[in-house]
Amino acid sequence: MLPVSNDTLLRVVRRQGSPRIVPPAVIGVDDWAWRRNHRYGTLICDLGRRRTIALLPDREPATTQAWLEQQPQVSIVARDRAGGYALAVSRALPAATQVADRWHLMENASRAFLDAVRESMRQIRRAVGATSINPALLTAAERLQYEGYLRREDTNNAIQQLAKDGISIKEIVRRTGHSRGLVRKILRGQAADISGRGKALNRIPLELLSMYRCHIRSS
Repeated sequence: MLPVSNDTLLRVVRRQGSPRIVPPAVIGVDDWAWRRNHRYGTLICDLGRRRTIALLPDREPATTQAWLEQQPQVSIVARDRAGGYALAVSRALPAATQVADRWHLMENASRAFLDAVRESMRQIRRAVGATSINPALLTAAERLQYEGYLRREDTNNAIQQLAKDGISIKEIVRRTGHSRGLVRKILRGQAADISGRGKALNRIPLELLSMYRCHIRSS
């Protein structure tokens, strides 16, 4: 966003000289993309000073291990769940404490929470009351998802009713056009929803969880 050339910026940086690097005691290790899905490197940050201190050319354990071996003062390493970084740290700094970094902890916790909620979506909707959703308050995208949910619920109910009427699974498959596996899941109560990919998950309408928002934020 500056009206100067790349060469001018490089000259200014070089004129400042390299900053003095204080040996870090607590570092964070994670990968970063030179080119997404093609080439990755390793990013190392000094978490005490909140600054990047090294960019390694790849994310091979040997490369990270070689850098760590030059930093014997490091006592804590925050990293992602990748086994390669765990191996590099354990080999180079066996006495250092390894912890999962905050971002990955929150990501894993969020995923586990959503998985647990999605497994009980039918019970949650029944308890909260799906009819309490006001379509007029939804965004266009949320309204499309909600309408799709209602259509899928109708299909679920239709399959359940056919089974109650004594219709065989083979005949239900023929009448509805859904796969035998999906029909079996619905009848066993293993599928709370129907999607084109055969998964039993759809995004949770925000209004359904609004009453629990304070609890989610505080946790």
